Amino acid sequence: MTTPPPAAGDPVTPGDDGRRQFTRDRYDSQSYSCLRGISLTGQVPAAGALVTVVGMDAAGCPAHPGLAEALAGAGLVVGAARHLAAVPVPPGCATVALGPLGPALDRLRAAVAAGTPAVVLASGDPGFFGIVRRLRAAGLPLRVLPAVSSVAAAFARAGLPWDGAAVVTAHGRDPRAALNACRALPAVAVLTAPGAGAAELGAGLVGWARRLLVAENLGTPDERVTWTTPAEAVGRAWADPHVLLSLAAPPADAAAGPPSGAPGTGASGVGAPGVGGVRGPATGAMRADDQPAAAPPGGWALPESAYAHRDSMITKAEVRAFAVARLRPRLGRLVWDVGAGSGSVGIECALLGAAVVAVERDPAAPVLANAARHGVDVRVVTGSAPAALAGLPDPDAVFVGGGGTDVLAAVAARRPERVVVTLAALDRVAPAVHLLRAAGYTVEGSQLAAARLADLPSGSIRLAATNPVVVLTGERP
Repeated sequence: MTTPPPAAGDPVTPGDDGRRQFTRDRYDSQSYSCLRGISLTGQVPAAGALVTVVGMDAAGCPAHPGLAEALAGAGLVVGAARHLAAVPVPPGCATVALGPLGPALDRLRAAVAAGTPAVVLASGDPGFFGIVRRLRAAGLPLRVLPAVSSVAAAFARAGLPWDGAAVVTAHGRDPRAALNACRALPAVAVLTAPGAGAAELGAGLVGWARRLLVAENLGTPDERVTWTTPAEAVGRAWADPHVLLSLAAPPADAAAGPPSGAPGTGASGVGAPGVGGVRGPATGAMRADDQPAAAPPGGWALPESAYAHRDSMITKAEVRAFAVARLRPRLGRLVWDVGAGSGSVGIECALLGAAVVAVERDPAAPVLANAARHGVDVRVVTGSAPAALAGLPDPDAVFVGGGGTDVLAAVAARRPERVVVTLAALDRVAPAVHLLRAAGYTVEGSQLAAARLADLPSGSIRLAATNPVVVLTGERP
């Protein structure tokens, strides 16, 4: 499936970094409707539509039965060169091969104004990350005849259900958001783009327990479906267009490569891992484009008893609530939890949709056990910061719960958008503030001191004070 890249400043590119495609300005605008920027008035009823959009070839199925009738009456046919070559364009009918979308939109507007029926040929389901959004945003009256989407076809080739999968795109935008969705969620389909395909995404998924399916040239004689691992995907050349499925797998299976015995073809072998190996946030509620991340069913700022921990090495719930709010985790973002301890901060970021790397020097720390208990996928790096930070993918936000100024300096050098630091010792506050400011961050700070209700033997209630903690937030302007 091909989605035209958005024009500069175009407010109606499909999706956001909340659930489907990831465009930060749309997500931050607090407008989550998949129809944002599209008028619902003035649309010609389907029976009288002048522009017929026909989906083709995603699953290798026969052409839509309405295609022949639409072509027979068309005065203009628009589509990719391969689509134009695949249909019987009537003699004398004008054609436009899609490149930049602007000229094609101009020709379609002119055809509508002249009362000339037009046909637009597209891949798969053109209303699913396809050209329908751009055509409707341009005010064109449409009749849509969809085919099977490339994502549905890819999951069908794998023999897997996909009603709980997320669908994201790397087309025409920073691919890191799509990559972070693959790191965070157990079942993700990625609509790839040149330079942001299986090799590049595979490189970013090394270290995560993932198995990949790459579906190339779906529905064509050159179709190839390959099961592979992230590391194997890096060293191969993949044909465009292709769809990538990223599926959570037990670490041993992911390292060993794809199993045999399931449908599919390709040099890397075949096999079908389970979709539900790791439970992700709200994986059953990601049907609609442009939806915000759902709150985890159990909420966040969970009590300390919700996490295994040793020697009180855990961020208290009141502080954790504030820290997570300052980190602003969401799907499409990568958060580091440095000095993770029990991993409670990183786990709650993962519950809100973020991909998380937890860095902890103590190999006995229960981060993985806690992550499994809460049904999220957290990558754990065992080692002491700052050395352990080398080679990790660049974060969007970092929580520093342990370490000195050398750790904070190493974090700031990676230039995340937000850094949140918790400090118990007041003599460490000023150096941390100065360091963050020198690195270009605007710094805010608060001291949090909570008192919890506690029962007295007499049956009365007292307030039991917790230790005060300073929370610093550095934000890059």
